[in-house]
Amino acid sequence: MKKIILFSGLILFGLSNLTVHAQIKLGHINSSDLVALMPETKKSEDSLKRYTEDLNGQLEQMLAELKTKYTEYQSKQSAWTEAVREYRGKEIQDLQTNIDNFQQRAQQDISSKREELLRPIMERAEQAIKDVAKEGKYTYVFDSGGGTLLHYQDSDDIMEPVKKKLGLPAGAKP
Repeated sequence: MKKIILFSGLILFGLSNLTVHAQIKLGHINSSDLVALMPETKKSEDSLKRYTEDLNGQLEQMLAELKTKYTEYQSKQSAWTEAVREYRGKEIQDLQTNIDNFQQRAQQDISSKREELLRPIMERAEQAIKDVAKEGKYTYVFDSGGGTLLHYQDSDDIMEPVKKKLGLPAGAKP
C-alpha cells in the first residue's frame, strides 16, 4: 500500500512539473530601440550635448591661455633672467598639468551626467517592460538588443505593448 501511495505521489509530482513547464511564456524586446523612441531620451541627449559644449568651451579657454603663455615664453625668453625663465616655464608646465587634469575630470563628469540623465529613462522603460510582462503573464522577457539573445522563435516581441504603456506611437521606429 505504501508503495502505491509513493508511486502515485511521484506521478503527481511529475505531472505538476510538466504543467509548470507547459506554462512558460517567453517574450523579447530591444530595450535600446525602446529607449531611443522615448522623448525623454532626446531631451537628455540635448542636455548632455550642452553640458559637453560648456566643458569644451572651458577647455578651449585654458588651451588659448596656454598657447598665449607659450608664445610669450618663446618670444621673450632670451631677454629674461634665468629665474624668470624658470618661473615662466614652471607656470606653463603647471597649466599643462591643470589642462590634463581638467580633461580627465571632464570625461568623468560627462559620464556621470549621462548616467544621471539616463537613469530615470531606463527605470521608466524597465518598469513598463515589467508591467507588460506581468500583465501578459510572461515568465521571462529577454533583451534582444543586448546581443545575448541568440534564438527566440517561440517568444513574443512585446515592443508594441510596452510602447503603448509608455504612451509612444505604435509602429514608431528609432
